[in-house]
Amino acid sequence: MKLALKVDVDTYRGTRRGVPRLVELLKKHGAGATFLFSLGPDHTGRAIKRAFRRGFIGKVSRTSVLSHYGFATLLYGTLLPGPDIGRRCADVMRRVRDAGFEVGIHAWDHVKWQDGVPKADARWTERQMRLSRERFEEIFGEPARAHGAAGWQTNLHALRLTQRLGFDYCSDTRGSGPFIPVWRAEIVACPQLPTTLPTLDELIGANGLTKKNVADHVLNLTRECPAAGHVYTLHAELEGGKLAPAFEAMLV
Repeated sequence: MKLALKVDVDTYRGTRRGVPRLVELLKKHGAGATFLFSLGPDHTGRAIKRAFRRGFIGKVSRTSVLSHYGFATLLYGTLLPGPDIGRRCADVMRRVRDAGFEVGIHAWDHVKWQDGVPKADARWTERQMRLSRERFEEIFGEPARAHGAAGWQTNLHALRLTQRLGFDYCSDTRGSGPFIPVWRAEIVACPQLPTTLPTLDELIGANGLTKKNVADHVLNLTRECPAAGHVYTLHAELEGGKLAPAFEAMLV
């Protein structure tokens, strides 16, 4: 079985608390992973507008958002100022690279990207991507080689920029296997390695799945492995927090 682990780091809390715990777990079991960081302000509280989207309430009711993210995080960008993750957690990020893990870009402002990019124009999209690219270089002293869009949300302008900004590959989408994006016969020469498996927060609470048996379910999904293998996305706030035991059960 080929299984690539992609760690999406969405928040200040996830960076400060979840990332070190995941590094410890992965090193303990000799597993590699790619960590994709949110590099600008944490505005998680602004995601409240998603409450009006279909399916959102059902998802959050199955997993305790408050216990995973913390009260302060849910106020960032509304009643509390959003901390600048890249400024305050640069040391944590560098330690991940120094521990031997691949690092890349998730977003500048996670909530702003996820909610705004589907309808964004080229100027907005380029500004967001360049902000994250510049901050990454400031922290690590070299350009990012990998990008994974927040919430698997992207647009044509962003796809074109993945080529122009020189990424080796991206994981911006969900799908069944690697592909080269093509839009109306226009080839975007930056391969996409999509997430192929569901996430724990999508599974727990549905179809009898719990924290105790969800790891077995995910592993069962990998029994029929595509030629290029699977990509599993985990979150620093979840698997690096209260769902760490479930994630570790997948590594054993």
